[in-house]
Amino acid sequence: MIKTDLCELLGIEYPIFQGGMAWIADAKLAAAVSNAKGLGLIAAGNAPVEYVEKQIEMCRAMTDRPFGVNIMLMSPYAEAIAKLVADKKVAVVTTGAGNPSKYMQMWNEAGIKVIPVVPSTGIAKMVARSKAVAVVAEGGESGGHIGELTTMALVPQVVDAVDIPVIAAGGIADGRGIAAALMLGASGVQLGTRFLVTDECSVHQKYKDKIIAAKDIDTISTGKRLGHPVRSLKTPFSREFFKREYDSSITNEQLEALGAGALRLAAIEGDEQKGCFMAGQIAGLVKKQQSVKEMIEEIFNEAEILLKGTAKWVK
Repeated sequence: MIKTDLCELLGIEYPIFQGGMAWIADAKLAAAVSNAKGLGLIAAGNAPVEYVEKQIEMCRAMTDRPFGVNIMLMSPYAEAIAKLVADKKVAVVTTGAGNPSKYMQMWNEAGIKVIPVVPSTGIAKMVARSKAVAVVAEGGESGGHIGELTTMALVPQVVDAVDIPVIAAGGIADGRGIAAALMLGASGVQLGTRFLVTDECSVHQKYKDKIIAAKDIDTISTGKRLGHPVRSLKTPFSREFFKREYDSSITNEQLEALGAGALRLAAIEGDEQKGCFMAGQIAGLVKKQQSVKEMIEEIFNEAEILLKGTAKWVK
């Protein structure tokens, strides 16, 4: 079995996080991942405090293992949710879309293990100085909000830049991805797209079907003009957004309004015309729906076999 320092740090058996996907990563999915001995995450997204509090309570009723909350720092509710997780003493907090430094002392005092998602070595160093216990180095192959660097380039540079564990994210969907991440120096992995098609994921079935049917070239990056690009599947919505992004007659405010609520339409309603189906470039490797437990055990078994065979390359 593959064990890393991340396992001991967080009290998990498989060094794997399930990504904090807004409108998707709820208590049911997070509990299933934690019960399968990884780390499940509840996504706060743009949801109000009451929703997040309810999800935390539900997750605690479904698992006695560690789980976390992902806080999107651009959310208008970020400050209130930051206090909520401290009050609830959630085991782990991961953060994205912003700088978590202003909340770090409060979270540390609450005994929370803080693990920010970072797109660069500079931000990784900054959060390490603020007492983050680890970082998620997420490459631009990921679904959802993305940075510039690829996972292959980003992960080893972050590993060299900080002395805390690094979790690799972006472009990982099977045992080969896990083995590669470990060889780059990562202590674990975070997956999003692969978890979308698990039985316990509450996302609309049309979303799952689109992931399974996707080819390698079926994702698109939009929103770079706005300063926060997003990767999603090619759909009527994403193609139209991409087209309007390069129309100078459309203001940034109008462009932002075009995308408002699009992820919810995809995740909750399965709207194939107006919905934004966020997914990573690895979608083309995802070919089946299965339980969370089956998936985690399968990909780590694949990784273990691969890593045991690497000696054949060394003469």
